[in-house]
Amino acid sequence: MTVDRPLAVDSAGQRLSGTLTLPDGAGPHPLALLLPGSGPINRDGDHRRLPLGIQRHLAAALTGAGIAVARYDRRGVGASSGEFLRTGFHDNVDDAAAVLAAVRDDPAVDAGRLFLVGHSEGALTAVALAARGVPVAGLVLLSAPGRTGAEVLRRQAGLLLPTLPAPVRLVLRLTRTDLVAKVARNHEKILATDKDVAWVGGQRLNARWFREFLRYDPRPDLARVDAPILALTGDKDLQTDPADLPVIAAHAGGPVQTGVLPDVTHVLRRRTGPPSLRAYRDEAKQPLDPSVVEPALSWLAAHSG
Repeated sequence: MTVDRPLAVDSAGQRLSGTLTLPDGAGPHPLALLLPGSGPINRDGDHRRLPLGIQRHLAAALTGAGIAVARYDRRGVGASSGEFLRTGFHDNVDDAAAVLAAVRDDPAVDAGRLFLVGHSEGALTAVALAARGVPVAGLVLLSAPGRTGAEVLRRQAGLLLPTLPAPVRLVLRLTRTDLVAKVARNHEKILATDKDVAWVGGQRLNARWFREFLRYDPRPDLARVDAPILALTGDKDLQTDPADLPVIAAHAGGPVQTGVLPDVTHVLRRRTGPPSLRAYRDEAKQPLDPSVVEPALSWLAAHSG
């Protein structure tokens, strides 16, 4: 039977709240720190408008395989203090470092077998953290970009257009709006700001996070990471290009194993029809696809023995 312990970690004047889950059996156990994708995400991987539960599903699978799991609410989310809209990309890396340092000394955890398991932005967080020289036994990167944030978001805009509702596509055609060019212009406006929060395109945005994400290039950090990496991306991922997997492999400083997962979307579920952001809510009702979970568990077992 697994055991949940509360986590309370101080990071840059904020208190992060999370959970350390220990598997059955005597420790010390290998540990995976779960790092979520972008947005105000809690320790389970849920957004208040879209409960994806990615970290909840991963935690259950990992602890069932004998691996302890640490996960936490982002700043300003759930029980963690702070303000999400004023939290930058590099703040998220600092928070991950603080949580990893806190659990490393737990006697139930084997400090020589610490793994970072990140999804989407969380995969970039894992790369940036490992590049700081934090000793880790390996990284599992799920839907990990291999290029700058600006390139990632431009690709997303190009793929988004066919998935928009027909009335929206009609308005864009009638107004002769180039969605990719409009997104690029908004990025320029964001990069020109110097405040944490700004109004851009009629929306109040976390401008600090966007500036840092748009400029962040994981390739130099990958070169600083000599720990082994497993990188998996679905071939129906609208938000991360599976073509980035060879980029990750080419730039990493250590051994890399990659896999393109057939019919798997960005939310790590299987979809037989065309991918669509609107389908995420239905996909979230499914468990994570076995083609994601099983290779991750096998890889972690091979590197934690």
